[in-house]
Amino acid sequence: MRVKHTIRGFDRIEFSDGNGVACSLQMSSAATRECIWLGCNDADPQQLIPGAGWQPVPMPAEYNANTRMHLTRAQVKKLLPHLQAFAETGNIRTRTPEPPQ
Repeated sequence: MRVKHTIRGFDRIEFSDGNGVACSLQMSSAATRECIWLGCNDADPQQLIPGAGWQPVPMPAEYNANTRMHLTRAQVKKLLPHLQAFAETGNIRTRTPEPPQ
């Protein structure tokens, strides 16, 4: 993991996932709420070609894909128990049942 900063000075942690895909965790510049960006840096559209496996899909220059989640602090708090459970047990289920929503 490498800690860097955006052009606007926001913290950005760069890392690769288990498949070697470039990802990042970054502070958001949202002015109305505290958020982070988390996910893959770039989309990698592919299609399954029989006999050839997964192949890149050419996209037009004006194509844009959102590959990162824009998470609020409340959303991160809800995810943390599941991430912690996975880190400790290899399963995302928390030890105590959650109330129905």
